[in-house]
Amino acid sequence: MSRRTEAVVVVGAGLAGLSAATALRDRGFGGRLTVVGDEPHGPYDRPSLSKDLLTGRRAEEQTGLPLPPDLGARWVLGRSAVRLDRAGRRVLLDDGSALEYDGLVVASGASAVPWPGPPAPPGGVHTLRGRGDALGLRAALRRGDPLLVVGAGFVGSEVASAARELGVPVTLVDRARTPLEGALGPVAGRLFAGAQARAGVDFRAGTAVRRLLGERSLSGAELSDGTRVRAGAALVALGARPNTAWLRGSGLRLGGGAAPGLVCDHRRRALGQDGAPAEGVVALGDVVAAPNPLPGAGAPSHLVIGHWSEAVDHADAAAAALLGQEGPGTEPVPSFWSDQFGLRVRSVGLPRLADRTEVREHDPDRSRLEVTYHRGGRLVGALTVNRTSRLAAHRARILRERAAHGALA
Repeated sequence: MSRRTEAVVVVGAGLAGLSAATALRDRGFGGRLTVVGDEPHGPYDRPSLSKDLLTGRRAEEQTGLPLPPDLGARWVLGRSAVRLDRAGRRVLLDDGSALEYDGLVVASGASAVPWPGPPAPPGGVHTLRGRGDALGLRAALRRGDPLLVVGAGFVGSEVASAARELGVPVTLVDRARTPLEGALGPVAGRLFAGAQARAGVDFRAGTAVRRLLGERSLSGAELSDGTRVRAGAALVALGARPNTAWLRGSGLRLGGGAAPGLVCDHRRRALGQDGAPAEGVVALGDVVAAPNPLPGAGAPSHLVIGHWSEAVDHADAAAAALLGQEGPGTEPVPSFWSDQFGLRVRSVGLPRLADRTEVREHDPDRSRLEVTYHRGGRLVGALTVNRTSRLAAHRARILRERAAHGALA
């Protein structure tokens, strides 16, 4: 930065915001540090929302993330950023107040895509993004009414797993032929479909919800094939949208298509409309449209990664960029994990970029799977189910091939 950094505002009090604040202190920043969060509580563990919090294995108070004792941050909670005044270096909040900054970390995360169909009954329709969402859904599951899950991605499948663990009847609806097919391909999708069937999930492949039924409360849904299903609660799990509305008009570049977030460079410096890094602004987490870490022929230049690792692995690079320091020398390999229906799912790289998949092991009887994902003859991702130890070799190969072909788009 060309000016001295004495006050940093972090917009977003989740894992990304906490990671950024911690990295700034680790790099010697001793100035004023303010963290703004739109929820009334501090950072917590989001992966548990679709798993342990729903089933009761973890209590609400056990989901909080530990805070470094020397963080020295001012927490402004229950307040939302509504506008960014870059010229005045101010973040305007929903209560009319403003926070001045020398450096800004955009870590405002993402929001769940709401029900897109005709108006739904006033009660019983849920999305899952925050802790309040999870507590509302947990209360519905404890009543034991049949659950309709709209969308068989990771969140939808994990919630279906938690509901069946509680003995709740589940109908899972998706346009794809198998669960998670869009993210992981048909072979992995068939393995998940088998696990769901054994757990008693009613998976409706190749269908969509035409409308949700009920007057005073949800009673069911009408599907695109003309059938109707009963449901006392519904989870809409159709993905997430980066929270960038408050950045409109700021002169920062907001992406679209495969990268609808705040467009950044590989150091997580936010880019302006001219494509140059905007002075004093970095970003982290689900709000970021990041350079593709595994570029190749025909691959998009920027992506919303959306993994837990994105909020952690790039915190040091963002802090270094904000403070005008030299950043880390390597680009991390994205990774994600999921536990559902007794399956330990682990992945590295970006399987969604693949134009070819190779099944290395497929043992449905023991629920074991190892798949590698390739683009242009290059390894871009790997997935294991109940074979976690095999990922290290795939990660090492991705790093080798990326070094040979170039790491940044």
